[in-house]
Amino acid sequence: MAKTPTKRWSEGEVKTPLLTAGVVSDTHIPDRVQTIPGELLERLNELRVDLILHAGDISIPPVIEDLSQIAPVTAVRGNRDLFFDHKIDRDITLDLAGIPVVLTHGHGGWVNYLADKLKHLFYGYSFERYRKWLSRQYPHAQVIVFGHTHFAENRWVDGKLFFNPGSCTMAFRNQKPSFGILRFYEGGKVTGEIHRL
Repeated sequence: MAKTPTKRWSEGEVKTPLLTAGVVSDTHIPDRVQTIPGELLERLNELRVDLILHAGDISIPPVIEDLSQIAPVTAVRGNRDLFFDHKIDRDITLDLAGIPVVLTHGHGGWVNYLADKLKHLFYGYSFERYRKWLSRQYPHAQVIVFGHTHFAENRWVDGKLFFNPGSCTMAFRNQKPSFGILRFYEGGKVTGEIHRL
């Protein structure tokens, strides 16, 4: 087992996280791969996560059951989650160690999804396009966890952390599969990490 990591905030000050969240998205099982990568499950277990956030495109319910063997799972519905119908929400606001966190897939419903597909086709991926939309939708959040793009992001902009773990199974083009870790500390501090598989 890995030791619980600590964070050095300033000279001599070392903190242990109050909460460690594993973050996954875009598993696409079985439409793109057949099972969750064993390496993902092993690493989440080694990192001793307290909970797992799934940012959508789960595809089938057994994915949640498999992840639940590691830690409790909170998940949202993505554009490919037809099996879930409306059994899970499109977005959730959580209070994690006193920090307001929004978990969403980030596709914004079918109209926004189709408009974004056209923009992506003509202009390619744009973090700014997602950042602006997410900021308008969730002004109350300090951390916005999203998926959908398959591009990993760990960026602070205007006092908000925009965190996308990327796809943990089939990333686009030159992107490697990845997952994320969010660590929540006393005093409202949070850090994000992207881990490649």
